[in-house]
Amino acid sequence: MRDLSRLEWALKDIDIVIHAAALKQVPAAEYNPIEAIKTNIFGAQNLIEASLKNNVQKVIALSTDKAASPLNLYGATKLCSEKLFIAANKFKGKSNISFSVVRYGNVIGSRGSVVPLFIEQKKRNSLNITDKRMTRFLISLNDGVELVYWSLFNCFGGEVVVPKIPSILITDIAKAIAPKAKIKIIGIRPGEKLHETLISSDESAFTYTYKNKYVILDILNSKVMNYYKSKGARKVSNNFEYNSFSNKDYLRPKEFQKVLNKLKI
Repeated sequence: MRDLSRLEWALKDIDIVIHAAALKQVPAAEYNPIEAIKTNIFGAQNLIEASLKNNVQKVIALSTDKAASPLNLYGATKLCSEKLFIAANKFKGKSNISFSVVRYGNVIGSRGSVVPLFIEQKKRNSLNITDKRMTRFLISLNDGVELVYWSLFNCFGGEVVVPKIPSILITDIAKAIAPKAKIKIIGIRPGEKLHETLISSDESAFTYTYKNKYVILDILNSKVMNYYKSKGARKVSNNFEYNSFSNKDYLRPKEFQKVLNKLKI
């Protein structure tokens, strides 16, 4: 991602790019801010330039809930990355390329996430929880892939796509994985949020609900706005915010156990 000339070689004769590369661990980014900026921001710009030079047709960039009202450096770098990809639609010239963003929450069972951590801690019959009030958005890897797949065939260019996904209390994750384990409260880590936000209230002015997802539109791009309106997208209410705490869709321990069993985790 940091090597523009190498990216240009890698994208020769490529039609579609799914951008998933990032330094994504919050504590690591807090400790190594320059490294995160070089990869997540400058790397995104390199990818945009290499895609334009090679006449790529479509670019889908994967983002994170942490980009909405970012508290930590990782979220701030991903917000910058989102802005770069959305703005790229304005300076593509006569090229037919389109740039869109997919923003979603924690992938269940992904490396470094809470599920494998709790499974490992279960062996000693004690789980570390930063705060009992904490909530998180959850999405399965398959659902994340399906969202990207949908975006490839439906995105116009210049939008941020957000799936409607369930929330869960951190304590309910613990109950589902190790119901008899002891709970140790260790306190929130630097850069960690109590609740996650996928759409901030400030973004409600240009957010539309569309089937089983939301789309955050570029208000300066009338074409993308008219495209989604023609598809039946409806404007969300003023001051709408999509966060893991006020979300109406919650998974309970037994429901989450079924999800883990289905995913064979």
